[in-house]
Parts: sequence; structure tokens; C-alpha cells
Amino acid sequence: MMTQAANQAFADNSTYALAGSAVVLALAMLAFALDLAGGQKRRAVVEAAAESQAEMNGNTMVLTREVSPDEPVKRQWAGVGMALSWLGFGLLLVAIVLRGLSVHRTPLGNMYEFALAAAGFTMAVFLIWSTQRDLRWFGVFITAPVVLTEMLAAMVLYTDATQLVPSLRSYWLSIHVTIATLSVGLFTVGFVLTLLHLAQARREAAAEEGNGKASFMDSLPRARTLDQAAYGVHVIAYPLWTFTVIAGAIWAQVAWGRYWDWDPKEVWSFVIFVVYTAYMHARVTSGWTSKRASYLAIAGFTCVILNYTVVNVFFVGMHSYSGL
Repeated sequence: MMTQAANQAFADNSTYALAGSAVVLALAMLAFALDLAGGQKRRAVVEAAAESQAEMNGNTMVLTREVSPDEPVKRQWAGVGMALSWLGFGLLLVAIVLRGLSVHRTPLGNMYEFALAAAGFTMAVFLIWSTQRDLRWFGVFITAPVVLTEMLAAMVLYTDATQLVPSLRSYWLSIHVTIATLSVGLFTVGFVLTLLHLAQARREAAAEEGNGKASFMDSLPRARTLDQAAYGVHVIAYPLWTFTVIAGAIWAQVAWGRYWDWDPKEVWSFVIFVVYTAYMHARVTSGWTSKRASYLAIAGFTCVILNYTVVNVFFVGMHSYSGL
């Protein structure tokens, strides 16, 4: 089958858009960090006002209200961070679209293109979710891994715009790999929330013992809220990854004549499925605390990273399409 030559102009402009996205999102990360740095001061001001109100009411023992990190308080740096996040996400979409136009196909054929798609889905999950509730406290924790992924893609994983090997020229590429990258984006968000949950839980336990210290974590939700958010994200990601494994088997039958061949990529994709299955089971099993279940979620994401890096680069198999 004849294939069209890559359009180098589109490929070059895609690279420029990616660089622009990385710069803008790095600035967004800085703005979110400045907002978190000011969180402790905001909390002190509001609590002082609450204490003054309590004194006026003749009750110096009970504060009138608790400050919530989800409270819609005017925060200049957070607003700047959100605006830059949307701009950086837009530039990343431009980079992905131009990459696809340059090769006349869905841009999911190698590790470089997969990294761009996963970063795009991670930002999309954060930004779409932020339209439903105030997630300004979460911005720095999402933009940081996205910027790192963009830098890794540009500096280490970059692959010249080329056509696919014959076995990848299938509509299953758009189905299987798109859902896989969406799952990875969701797993990334869930992983970050899980880490924040564990950190906040440890801090709250220290505070109960009288050893708590003021920090930027004051601006984050309670540990229980973070845990529920992490679980909610995993509830969406888990069935998508399950579909990824099933769709991969179907595509393998079409491309290679067999559903399963114990290929390293197949095995590790199944390992990821098993670990996250254990996590989902632990969440509804009595005797399992949220802390213990969270360790399974961390193990699952570790397997995701190993599957994307070590397996793709160092293991030879039917899925050797890293492009490196």
C-alpha cells in the first residue's frame, strides 16, 4: 500500500508548539506554586477574622467557621495559573494535531507521540474537572509531571515523523492506543491524588498528636476528601484499561493471527490490570484501610511507568515500536 511522505513543515511546527506548551505550563506551575505559598497567609487572615467575630459574640473558644481550600476566594496567582494552563493545553493540542497532519495518521505510533497524547489527556482531565469544582490547589501537582513529560518527549523520546510499520496500519490503532493513553492520563491524576492523600493523612495524624506544623498542605483538602477523589478517578480509569487489554488482544488476532503470545508488552499490560484489580477489590473489602489500598494504587502506577519505559526500550517483542 502506498504511503504519503511526511510533511516536515508540519512536523517542525509541531515541535515548536510543544516547546511553547512546555514553557507556558512551566509558568503555570510557578503561578500555582506562588498561590500555594500564599495559602497559609490567607488561612491565617481568615481565621483571625473569625476569632475577632467570635470575640464580638462573646465566645472566644469556638471559631465561627472553618476555612475550606475549595472556598471561592479571589486568588490572583491561581487565576494566572489556570489561564496559563488552558493556553499551554491548547498549544499541546496544536502540537499533537500538527504531528498527525505531518504523518497523515493518528499520532500514536511511537513513544514520543504516546507521551504527547498522555500528557494531553492528563491536562484535559484536570481542566475539564476544574470546570466542575475549584481545583486551583491541584494545579502545581498536575502541571509539574506534564512539563516533565513534555521535556522527556522533546529531549529523549523524539522520533522523526515517519509512517507506521505495516502491522500498525489499522483502525485499531486509534481505538486501542487512544483508550490506553486516556487511561494513563487518568492513572496519573489518580496517582498524584493518592500521594497527596497519604501525605495529608500523615500530617493530620501528627496534628492530632500535637506535632503538626503549618505548611502549604494547609491549602489542600482533607485526607479523606483526597482519598475519595483518587478512588473516583481510578473508578473511571480501571474499566478503560480493562478495555485496553481486551482491545489489544483483538487487534493481536487481526494483526498476528493469535489473541495472546506472552509478548512482554502484553504481559505487563496484564500485570497492570491485575494490580489495579487488587486495588479496586481492596477498596470494597473489609479490613483494608484506605492507606493500605493506596499502596496498591502506587504499585499499579509504578507498573504503568515500567511498561512505558523499561519494557518499551529494553524488551524485544511484537510491540517493539518505541521509535528509539
